[in-house]
Amino acid sequence: MSMPFYVAPEQVMKDRADYARKGIARGRALLGTLYNQGVLICAENPSRSLHKISEIYDRIAFAGVGKYNEFDQLRVAGVRHADTKGYAYSRHDVEARSLANIYAQYLGQVFTHEMKPMEVEILVAELGAKVEESQLYHILYDGTVVDETNYCVLGGDAESVIARFATSFDSSWSLEEAVTASVAALAGADRVLSATDLEVAVLSLGNGRRTFTRISQERLKEILSAEKE
Repeated sequence: MSMPFYVAPEQVMKDRADYARKGIARGRALLGTLYNQGVLICAENPSRSLHKISEIYDRIAFAGVGKYNEFDQLRVAGVRHADTKGYAYSRHDVEARSLANIYAQYLGQVFTHEMKPMEVEILVAELGAKVEESQLYHILYDGTVVDETNYCVLGGDAESVIARFATSFDSSWSLEEAVTASVAALAGADRVLSATDLEVAVLSLGNGRRTFTRISQERLKEILSAEKE
């Protein structure tokens, strides 16, 4: 009877982390930031039917990078959890923090105990009563939760995108300014992203109770063309 190969736990965890990071890095980047009316989420996504950004609940948005089928499963689970909690208790009891913790526990469990980790990073954003009270939770493939301040970047070449975006960030800027800066950071110096390459949504104080809305292709074209003039 042959003996199974022994692999140190540290090596197993490293291999899983490397596998997940490589899969996520192949995805197009996504950027979330505060602006003067709320939270803007801008993603490089040429697909018109497969959304990387979605609404979870009244003031909560979800965004993901990596394998679409995996982060969409997480999105659906989040919607069900929020609806159930809001119905059983109160709409005010549905919070991004508790939702981020549930996602973190699940991703951590999969990373530790399953053969293949989930190749995803997700963002859970909640609009506060004031813009500065808004929350951005960045959850990594291994269940690590990062409570981001002002902005965050997921997937792709995240470090380079952050470096480009950090130099221009201003929490008091308008929607148009925030979109322009986000697109420039995602594109970099060597590329140009058009409206058809992007998916953009906001959680805005001016949108009523639900706050979430998608920025249309026509509106994006207006914003990007105005910048060129």
